Amino acid sequence: MKEIARHIFDHAMRESSIGRAFARHVHCEHGVLRVCDDLYDLNSFSRVFVISIGKAAHSILTALHEHTGERFQGIVASSVAPEFHVRGFRYFHGGHPLPNEESVRAADAILKSLNAQNEASLVIYLISGGGSATVEKPIDDEISLNHLIETYRVLVHSGASIGEINAIRKHLSAVKGGRMAQAAYPARQVSVLISDVPDGTPDALASGPTMPDSTTVEDCYGIAAKHKMLEQFPGCVRELFERHALEETPKSDDPAFVQARQWTILSNAALIEAAKKEAQRQGFTVVIDNSCDDWDYAKAADYLLGRLRELRRKNERVCLLSGGEVTVHLENGGTGGRNQQFALYCAEKISKENICVLSAGSDGIDGNSTAAGAIADGTTLERAKARGLDIAAHLSAFDSYPLFETLGDAIIVGPTGNNLRDLRILLAY
Repeated sequence: MKEIARHIFDHAMRESSIGRAFARHVHCEHGVLRVCDDLYDLNSFSRVFVISIGKAAHSILTALHEHTGERFQGIVASSVAPEFHVRGFRYFHGGHPLPNEESVRAADAILKSLNAQNEASLVIYLISGGGSATVEKPIDDEISLNHLIETYRVLVHSGASIGEINAIRKHLSAVKGGRMAQAAYPARQVSVLISDVPDGTPDALASGPTMPDSTTVEDCYGIAAKHKMLEQFPGCVRELFERHALEETPKSDDPAFVQARQWTILSNAALIEAAKKEAQRQGFTVVIDNSCDDWDYAKAADYLLGRLRELRRKNERVCLLSGGEVTVHLENGGTGGRNQQFALYCAEKISKENICVLSAGSDGIDGNSTAAGAIADGTTLERAKARGLDIAAHLSAFDSYPLFETLGDAIIVGPTGNNLRDLRILLAY
């Protein structure tokens, strides 16, 4: 069953590739670019400028060029090193999950280029997850890079949802929350999105640099209080919150968005649908349950295992699929990530049962490990004990990767060049 779970995951990853998404939604013929329902006559613009940011930045740019040829200039910023450089593009190796000096340089270069555009320009944005840290510039000059990094560290480790984290990121940034679109105004703009955020919340992707922001400064003050962030923020950031001095981000009535369009061509839903079809082909009754998105990993695991056992009473072979991300509140963590922590927690709960649990990230990276995730089943606990491994100790230390690596149950795929959030596959048989 572990092999079947891994097969379902691998199949879903192949079917939801960026290349296949572009083949469905992007086309260029006789100088006319089609992005979903929009048409752009490339020859009618004095300049076409491309900005590709996020973990999938290189893959998306490659896919675009397969359809248009190398006819554009632009900027690429990713936390993943490129295999090759496209002529006419400047490259920046930004940080993730924390910004670095290249993140700030990328933001400066992008803003300078966007400010040079006019109404005869077309700006094409290729945006994927991870863009929040990869391209960043504080909106307040008093906030240094070190202050920014410390703020990000507080946000990432706060236990807040990705939507809550991005709300604060947007309001502290000179490029997020629609401010990139403001810089490009009055140019025509189109954003092609590879989404790693909950469906229906596209402005959370990479903290929404090119679209109206649905969050407000009041949201930020509430989020910071809810998760007790203020006392952990560096002084200059804490002062902005205490004085209620955050600047509001542009909303849907801003002129910058009149000539701006956004299209999501790939998301977590596509990953789940591909997994569903393959699980059905493997003879499973399939149920999809995304209700535990952004839940604490232990709460999510208890809920999903409960649903799986309930479904198993009525079906011989059941596959429960769950997308999105669970949260882990780190306390002096070891090596691992949220997917391996989720799988390790499940291992104790399913001991000696005919249940298999796979949890993995579509970007190929889970936390600070080299794994994308892990697989656990009814034998994991006993096999760990036979190797002298204490699951409870690894769980409490947030040190899941060494255990799964020793058992041969870590999922190692390397960076995938894609980022569609996580996929959890639970099988009962």
